[in-house]
Amino acid sequence: MKNYSKMRKIIVVFNQYGINLSGKRKFVNLYDDLKMDQIFVLGLIYELELVTKRCMKDEDAYKVKAPAQIIELLINKAKQ
Repeated sequence: MKNYSKMRKIIVVFNQYGINLSGKRKFVNLYDDLKMDQIFVLGLIYELELVTKRCMKDEDAYKVKAPAQIIELLINKAKQ
């Protein structure tokens, strides 16, 4: 149940950035398909870290390219 509330918060932040997570949209490339600059992606990750109260490693933050990757790192693998 804990992951469900975090997921709802994550969806709200993605929607604020105009990113829809339905269907295959969660696998789009943030840089190529959505034409986002790295600074905006890092800002998105920062806001997601704030709402989930989890931290992502810096090297992982620079490697992610899709919303699904960010969600997986924040829900499953992030250190508290």
